[in-house]
Amino acid sequence: MCGRYTFIAPAPTVEQRFDATFTEPAPTSYNAAPSQRMPIVTNLAPHEIQLVQWGLIPAWVKEVRQAAKPINARAETLGEKPSFRQLLQRRRCLVLADSFYEWQQTARGKVPHRILRLDEQPFAFAGLWDEWADRTTGEVVPTFTIVTTEPNELVARLHNRMPVILPSREAELAWLDEDATAAEHQALLRPLPDGLLKEYAVTTLVNSPAHNDPSVLEPAA
Repeated sequence: MCGRYTFIAPAPTVEQRFDATFTEPAPTSYNAAPSQRMPIVTNLAPHEIQLVQWGLIPAWVKEVRQAAKPINARAETLGEKPSFRQLLQRRRCLVLADSFYEWQQTARGKVPHRILRLDEQPFAFAGLWDEWADRTTGEVVPTFTIVTTEPNELVARLHNRMPVILPSREAELAWLDEDATAAEHQALLRPLPDGLLKEYAVTTLVNSPAHNDPSVLEPAA
């Protein structure tokens, strides 16, 4: 799964990298957690970077307080679940990030690791999004989930799943492409090739979303 990540790149760098503009002030998060509003680029507005709540609330949900709000969606079963299948067809997004965390099970407990590109540049997870409308107030709440897949060699040493990281600008554009088929979109949901990531252990500060400052990036002693 992917339950924490970072977004700390400067806004101008991100806007240039993704050929899109923030619609409101860019956040800085060293420890992004579910329910927070984080930057995404949707297939319907590919030149806008919007802040959207992490944790999917599908449009068909009636009672939001009891809804599951999944933070991840398994790539292998997207086509089997009606709610995800529809979103794969019509509501895809790039979830912007520059690293993510996974917890490795060891004899001394779970050890958090930070995983980032070798060049330490921003990247995009493949995501799905939707809009839920409050039938009482009329408020529309956009939300997203991150697609996960089997791990590559590096991540497999830490966890049995990893987020889908789109490997290139071409792959990002293909994921957003309205004219591509569902099969073409599904084909993009693969582990990132080996040799593009690095990782290091961090302290357990990252375990709590309350810790959201540069100290969570420090290597463990």
